[in-house]
Amino acid sequence: MNGAELVLDTLSGFARDHDYRRVYQLGHFNIQAPLASPWQRMEPFPRLRRYLLRYAGRKQEFSHRRLIEQEGMDFDPRLLALRPSGTVYLDGYWQSERYFKDVEETIQDDLRIKPPNDRHNLATATRMRDVVSVAVHVRFFEAPGDTRVGHAEANNAPAEYYQRAIAQVESVAPGAHYFLFSDDPSSAVRRIALPPSRCTVIDHNRGDEHAYADLWLMSQCLHHVIANSTFSWWGAWLAQRPGKHVIAPGFEMRHGKAWWGFDGLLPDEWTKL
Repeated sequence: MNGAELVLDTLSGFARDHDYRRVYQLGHFNIQAPLASPWQRMEPFPRLRRYLLRYAGRKQEFSHRRLIEQEGMDFDPRLLALRPSGTVYLDGYWQSERYFKDVEETIQDDLRIKPPNDRHNLATATRMRDVVSVAVHVRFFEAPGDTRVGHAEANNAPAEYYQRAIAQVESVAPGAHYFLFSDDPSSAVRRIALPPSRCTVIDHNRGDEHAYADLWLMSQCLHHVIANSTFSWWGAWLAQRPGKHVIAPGFEMRHGKAWWGFDGLLPDEWTKL
């Protein structure tokens, strides 16, 4: 622990998100960190000032950098040894629980999602807690069935992965009920091929502004079959029900839209298929 204050920049990254056009949503979580001021966002001319800090940092020792840019996707142990003085900017995904395993309870509390208050989500969550529930996430980075040369759903977890994952779940929780989350629900239903009596499609939280509600619902399930997606990674990690079993894609992908399988990504206790 460094005793440093965490400040969240809610604007800079979103202002240049031309692909997904997402907005800041940590307001739906329990985190109490203050928002960055214009000065802390390096305004005016933030892009130029960030560029200069990055350029200078690449010539400095890691521990002396004011802006620490993630280098690659693998877990970087240098971050754990960092003892910053003054303001330090972190720019990256840092997708590994190894960065915060020693303060896991604090992170769980900070990222506790404020439940949506509509009847549909609350009733769905109650059902998830009343049955042996499995959250299944199918993320389509490529259009399903895309067979063009160089595409062929190259970034999607294959149907064969989901077949093996469901067989694994059935071995530990026979008769479980599956709750399916996807950006393309109709294609996802065909991909996992479960009978309707054992599968509920979650498709009512539409639009990015309601994504937090899907994440909250995922965290209410007992078991998890995640996609090669950080969204369901967090849904599984935030779930705290005793006996939780998480199955994740075990392949490595270091190209395209869906980087996956890098060092530190998956907790040791998760099953990799």
